Amino acid sequence: MTSASDDSIVSVRYIVDDVQAAVDFYTTHLGFTVASVVLPAFADVRRGNLRLLLSGPQSSGGRVLPDGRRPQPGGWNRIHLIVSDIGTHVDRLRTAGVALRSDVITGPGGQQVVLDDPSGNPVELFEPARA
Repeated sequence: MTSASDDSIVSVRYIVDDVQAAVDFYTTHLGFTVASVVLPAFADVRRGNLRLLLSGPQSSGGRVLPDGRRPQPGGWNRIHLIVSDIGTHVDRLRTAGVALRSDVITGPGGQQVVLDDPSGNPVELFEPARA
């Protein structure tokens, strides 16, 4: 476990429907490694200096709030992963049946595609433009 003062690690929490399915997705398709798993409530997976907290409905992060709202997956805020050959990644993900929100989009900074994890949380793969 890293200390609260370790600023080399960036943590992001995603609310997921099924913690094990999320762990399998991130480790199989996106190169994350497992740091900890407490099924069925929570897992902590890592890629480089990104710590992704996967919180299921039984976790403290997934419980109903005092005003009655329930945290849920989805939306458009997302983690952003740099890749070197986006076409190869997209082909591999499509072959594996991973849901992509669009085809690869090219812009002035590079190319990107947004895909969904098993709960519908978005992940952006981004290949920077070559200088």
